[in-house]
Amino acid sequence: MTRWILLAATATALFGAPKFSLTDASGAMHTDAEWKKSSGVVLYFITTDCPVSNGYVPEMNRIAKDYESRGVKFYGVIADTETPLADVRKHAQEFGYTFPILLDPHQVLVKFTNADVTPEAAAVTPQGELKYLGRIDNQVESLSKHRAYATQHDLRDALEAVLAGKPPAKAGGPPVGCYINRVK
Repeated sequence: MTRWILLAATATALFGAPKFSLTDASGAMHTDAEWKKSSGVVLYFITTDCPVSNGYVPEMNRIAKDYESRGVKFYGVIADTETPLADVRKHAQEFGYTFPILLDPHQVLVKFTNADVTPEAAAVTPQGELKYLGRIDNQVESLSKHRAYATQHDLRDALEAVLAGKPPAKAGGPPVGCYINRVK
């Protein structure tokens, strides 16, 4: 796993973020150019049918609320390729996401970050450099072990470091959730 993160980080440093134009659940178009107008970007990799991912929506919304005033842009990224727009739209409304939910049918952002699990979070600079990929926090330690509340806040810590111009610490543990099926 560490080797893949290093390879993704090296590729990102050499090539930056991919050019993309993706539609969100409301039909609005989003492009990589939006990133340049921010102080940073968070990509939450999600699916409509992952109970772990769905359980994290309130915390994802809280983090977005806490950091949007500091110029950080947040996006949910539907990591699978087969969920119809109508289902994504219904899911976004039902769970009350406070940020755009992007459909990524060719997994451009999944491949860019090398995300493996939903939920998994990526922190990216405005220039498209991947700075963090990992769990949101440690509330879900394994599929059979859930804490009442998190004691480590990996994504928040990473965002603080990135906003301060420092490299973030590695996540305290692997993300736990549903595996992302890759497009071949």
